[in-house]
Amino acid sequence: MSAQTRREALQVMASAGVACLGVPALGRIPQIQVLARTIPSSGETIPAVGLGSWITFNVGDDVAARNRCADVVQAFVQGGGRVIDSSPMYGSSQAVIGYALARDGLASRIFAADKVWTSSGSGGKSQLEESRRHWGVTRFDLAQVHNLLNWEAHLPVLRSMKAAGQVRYIGITTSEGRRHDAIERLLRSEPLDFVQVSYNLLDREVEERILPLARDRGIAVIVNRPFRQGALIDALRRQPLPAWAAEIRCTSWAQVGIKFILSHPAVTCSIPATRNAAHVRENLAAGADPLPDAALRERIASHVARL
Repeated sequence: MSAQTRREALQVMASAGVACLGVPALGRIPQIQVLARTIPSSGETIPAVGLGSWITFNVGDDVAARNRCADVVQAFVQGGGRVIDSSPMYGSSQAVIGYALARDGLASRIFAADKVWTSSGSGGKSQLEESRRHWGVTRFDLAQVHNLLNWEAHLPVLRSMKAAGQVRYIGITTSEGRRHDAIERLLRSEPLDFVQVSYNLLDREVEERILPLARDRGIAVIVNRPFRQGALIDALRRQPLPAWAAEIRCTSWAQVGIKFILSHPAVTCSIPATRNAAHVRENLAAGADPLPDAALRERIASHVARL
């Protein structure tokens, strides 16, 4: 589906009044009633659709590209989103997020999630502080050990920062199906608030042990790579949407993918990345009821596996 077609579909949804309310503060873009999910360790709720920044926000000092990213952040917050995720690994993404938040005065309206990504055991805290300055936020809501890099040194530091009120939540991450055995061990042994893993219509290994364990242990789950960095949607868009897509109010494969992820009871938030403001609104619209039930989840997964 082309960007133009996706925009047209969103306009049709908006004209039909699908789950939208006006936003008095910002006013230009209707706010979607994104499903709220609870962080088990605190009871706080966050919207179930967030925003990733891997690759898409790594645009350097290109002013036009930075402003397009800022438009994405603006549309995301105006549309009801809060969770934005980044990492020192993501090139200029942190600074671009900071630019976007400062341009439109949005720093106080987001749930800021970043990561420690350094082999230096003593460098994690200073790296987080540098990242915080890039973002221009008072503190990070969530600090995560990226891909478990030197987690033995970093997790104790993050715990002490949480105790001191310097971060609100701590967690660990992995991507592309790596180190699931280590993730499982840490979910069982460490006092974590969040775990971040890859999960999508095709990559479903975490359904076996990671997602059930996180739910049992009261650990919130963030899902990365919901579209396999765009490759999954690029492949699926050549296929027609089945009739069952209308049952869950999906007008695109991207929305099917997000709703499939969010319909798993262990998932707290999915963080699709995009540099297109129309796509971010489409993604947010997928974070509204109805979601697939267990039977439809199996139909969706079976259908996609056959394609």
